[in-house]
This record gives sequence, C-alpha cells and structure tokens, in this order.
Amino acid sequence: MGKPSTSVWATLQKKRWPLMILLVLSLSTLGMILVRSTFDSCSVSGKRCGREKEDNNSDVKIQSVSGSLNPLGFMKSKLVLLVSHELSLSGGPLLLMELAFLLRGVESEVVWITNQKPVEEDEVIKVLEHKMLDRGVQVISAKSQKATDTALKSDLVVLNTAVAGKWLDAVLKDNVPKVLPKVLWWIHEMRGHYFKPDLVKHLPFVAGAMIDSHATAEYWKNRTHDRLGIKMPKTYVVHLGNSKELMEVAEDSFAKNVLREQVRESLGVRNEDILFGIINSVSRGKGQDLFLRAFHESLKVLKETKKLEVPTMHAVVVGSDMSAQTKFETELRNFVQEKKLQKIVHFVNKTMKVAPYLAAIDVLVQNSQARGECFGRITIEAMAFKLPVLGTAAGGTMEIVVNRTTGLLHNTGKDGVLPLAKNIVKLATNVEMRKTMGKKGYERVKEMFLEHHMSHRIASVLREVLQHAKIHSQTTNSDH
Repeated sequence: MGKPSTSVWATLQKKRWPLMILLVLSLSTLGMILVRSTFDSCSVSGKRCGREKEDNNSDVKIQSVSGSLNPLGFMKSKLVLLVSHELSLSGGPLLLMELAFLLRGVESEVVWITNQKPVEEDEVIKVLEHKMLDRGVQVISAKSQKATDTALKSDLVVLNTAVAGKWLDAVLKDNVPKVLPKVLWWIHEMRGHYFKPDLVKHLPFVAGAMIDSHATAEYWKNRTHDRLGIKMPKTYVVHLGNSKELMEVAEDSFAKNVLREQVRESLGVRNEDILFGIINSVSRGKGQDLFLRAFHESLKVLKETKKLEVPTMHAVVVGSDMSAQTKFETELRNFVQEKKLQKIVHFVNKTMKVAPYLAAIDVLVQNSQARGECFGRITIEAMAFKLPVLGTAAGGTMEIVVNRTTGLLHNTGKDGVLPLAKNIVKLATNVEMRKTMGKKGYERVKEMFLEHHMSHRIASVLREVLQHAKIHSQTTNSDH
C-alpha cells in the first residue's frame, strides 16, 4: 500500500508553490469523494464584476472576469430556495452547492435547506455549511417557519434529487399547491427504488424537471408512466461542465507534472509505470470489484503474451473508506491480498482534492454498473486532463465518451470484465492510442463541457421556470 495521500500536500506546502496549491483546490462533484471550490463567475462582493445599464427586459447584464456577459445575470436580486435531501460529499448536494455559488456570483439571494441531518454533529456538514456561509448563502432549518415563509415568497425553489420531495408535505403541508408552480426539480438518480408515490407524487405539477443526461430523462419518463401512472413535467436535459479552476490545473503542464510526481511517489509508482485509476465513492454500484477483476485478468493476458512488453502496471482506487467497515470494501482488499496484488493496487481514502490523482493516472476507468452514471462529472474532468476513459456502455457515460475516439466502452456486469481487461491491455500497450484519445477527449470538453456551457444551459431553464411561475401567479390573482 502507498503512503497516506496527505503526504502529497505536506510536500507541496514545504516547497511553497502557492499558485499551484490554489489551483489544485479545484473540487469535483461526482461521487462521495468530490467537492468543488468556488464557481463564481464574479465575486460575491461585485468588485470583479462590471455592470451595464438594464435593458428593456430589466435584466441586469453582469460581466464575468473574461468580459463576456454572464448568462445568469437576469437572476440578480431574485430569491432562490435550494432544498437538498442531505448535505454530504456526494454528487447531488455538491451540484446544488455549485448552483448556489453560480447564483451568488450574480447576486441572487440564495437560501439553503438540508432536509435530512444526523442527530449528532457531523464534521463534513459543518465544513460545507461554513463554505456556503462564507459565499453569502443563507443556511436555515428545514422544518422551521422561516423555511415555509421563504418558500412562499421566493422566486424559485429548487428541489435537489427525488428524495427531497419528502420535504414538501412534511414542511409546507397546505401550502404545497402555492409553491409547486415555481419548483424546479433537479433529478440525479437512476435507480428504481426512487419511484415511490410519497417521493414524487407532486412531480407532474412542478414547473419543470432538470436532469443531467438524456438517458436518465428517458428512464424517468418511462418509469413514472409505467410504475406510477404519472406524467413528467416539462423536462430539461442539462449536461454539466468543468469549473474554471479545474481547467486551469488541467492546462498547466508545470502544475500537472509536479502533482504527478508527488502522487506517484506517495503511492510507490515510478514515472514510467502505467497507472489506471477509478475515482468514485467505493460501492458496488461504482464497480470497483469488477474493475479489479478486469485488472487482474489483464495482467494474466500480458504475462501469457510474451510479445507484449509493457512497463509495470498499477491500479489506484480513490474513494476508499476503511473506517466505514463495509463488507464491500473488505471484499476489495481481500481480493487484492488473495491475488497478491498489494504492491501494484493502491487504495486512497476519499478526498476533496481530486486534481492530483487525475494528474497522476494515465487512464480513467468509469465502471459504474446497472444503468450507469446519471452523468459522471469525473469523466469530463479526466478528459480535461487529456486522459482516455474506459467506461461502461450505460447511462450518461455514453453521452460523454465517444467510443474508440475519446475512450473505449464495455458492458456492465460480469459480462464486461473480460472486455474491460482487453481494453486495459489495448491502452497499456499503445501509448499513441492513449495520447490520441486523451487529446480528442480534451477537445470534446472544450467544445461541450465547460462551466460557461453549463451556465448557459441552466440559465435557459431558469428563464422558462421563472416565466412559468409568473404566468401562474397572474392567473391565480385574476381568479381571485
């Protein structure tokens, strides 16, 4: 096993590269291990934002640092209530936090509610709440009268994930019908057990649903109809984008080389070795077990095919958590010991700093199982680092990875183990293929998956939802 990942940061701090350290604090939102840094196009104080006069539609045009108009500028002074089912280092809550910071960047008034909190004080929740408070996001109790009052007077309410639907009846009660016309429901789930009436019975009556991939949107459309007999509201597909901070690291060759060297040293991986990485919270649904089996099979293939000479191959599983004592994590480690892979398979605890590991690996493995990822932010982050991706042919991954161009796809489940093993061998033995796919992936990110792409997509949705709420409000008032 490698040394603890904290040694990387200790070394960097000793060598005093403040700019690089600032850059690598870019934080990701995909999986339990991922957190993002600031996402503001403009600072909250407004000192870095240039403003122009209001146009005929009374939209304030706020300029980003680059000088281009911020597409979310029309949200200035709007009151937005964000409702998250939990606050943790998992994808859904972190995406909602990202939206909160984007809105604060154009001076929206943003209020945050966490519906489910543990009874005991949680350090992660404490840190994330402070992060939001520092950015001007108000954090209030989910079950307070203030929560109800805020929902009633807000311009927009965003429910994050299907589970957040529980909050409506539990807190708003008789006020639910008044709030639904201004609700945008942001859905990230791809699993069948979320299709329960107590969670999504109000879904047909909200202003709209925002979903991260076409695959997930189609799945929800079919499942709500077939299982619950309800119809989805107007649905918007919004692909995510990489933050400016992460792109700065990805495009800084000096920073990447330093990070690569430090991480590999901490793991005991030489520069010339080939490192395959899977970066997700460790769980059966993310497929770390099948990846390790495929990795072991690829080693057998290389050993049997003597003509294929490659440097030493390593694998790193980022997102581990032995303190949780899960059966699955124990299975992974037992497999590594049983196959005597301890020297070349490394486990790294879940971390808020993903960029160093993207800089250190040569190939990302996105092995999410069943219906795959709803989207998979780590995939576009890896592509920004010019890494080829070995992904499952399921879910949002198929909307990101172009098979045989930016990476190679394989089936989910046990049927995908041998194809994944073959793809590992293919990339391990062909450095030019790795470089070409990595370059194509980077070009695809620049074309489709940047923060400003996401901001434009979200802005388009918010405009329509606000218009829906306005029309409904006018209709209601005229009825009275």
